[in-house]
Amino acid sequence: MKFGLLSVITDFSIDPRELGRQAEERGFDSLFVPEHTHMPVHIESRRPDGGPVVPEAMQGLDPFTALSAIAASTSRLLIGTGICEVPTRDPIILAKQVASLDVLSQGRFLFGVGTGWVREELLNHGVDPATRTARLMEYLEVMRTIWADHEASFAGEFVKFDPIVSLPKPVQRPHPPILMGLTGTRALDRVTAARAEWMPMYGLEGEGLAERIAQLNEQAAELGLGQVPVTVVEVPPEEEAVARCMEAGVSRCVFTLPPGEREDVLPLLDWYTELSEQAEYL
Repeated sequence: MKFGLLSVITDFSIDPRELGRQAEERGFDSLFVPEHTHMPVHIESRRPDGGPVVPEAMQGLDPFTALSAIAASTSRLLIGTGICEVPTRDPIILAKQVASLDVLSQGRFLFGVGTGWVREELLNHGVDPATRTARLMEYLEVMRTIWADHEASFAGEFVKFDPIVSLPKPVQRPHPPILMGLTGTRALDRVTAARAEWMPMYGLEGEGLAERIAQLNEQAAELGLGQVPVTVVEVPPEEEAVARCMEAGVSRCVFTLPPGEREDVLPLLDWYTELSEQAEYL
């Protein structure tokens, strides 16, 4: 099993370039950056895990900008969005951003995607929250078309355009891995329908993780697909949680690094490194 990190990159925390180097030197496989374009002052939406909503602590640098800096300072570390709120973005522009970052990183990008859970944020982007999942699925098809075809065109419910040329194409073919950060009863159906990987939160799937992964792979087999890689984010830095992930067949455990200055973050990195090394003997 591989181990990664997820961290909000802020203007007051450790420089993302140094964070990337430190993660790579310690043997972590990946570094994910989440996103919120903004946080409305008045929020009635509840976090999926039921945690508190702290607008100032839930947003930072644009993930594609931060990941570009991390890519430039590393050579092996995989870099990913965790997650990109796809329905809030223009899929033609997003296809260009993903391809550009995959080129700049020489094929090290992981495209973590989701619908977004802050209804007020979606509305500020002109997105009806009721359409967010349908938009995610269609936007993924739009981007796949742009990445695959030299002259791409599309006609869907939300997106329509005549033939276009969008370059560069991603280094990874046919495109970077798509990791879907979805939960709920239909999450697995959507992962297999999109021919994607799954990226659940540990707090929402922890105790039932093994059963859910088995169900996911059964569904994939029925569609003639191979085993689906699973990246679990926000895994508690505890031996029991790591062992549960290993037993369930998780491909990658991702620990959360709270944003902070160098002297606060590096000791946590060392702790996570020790835990990931101990996992070899669990």
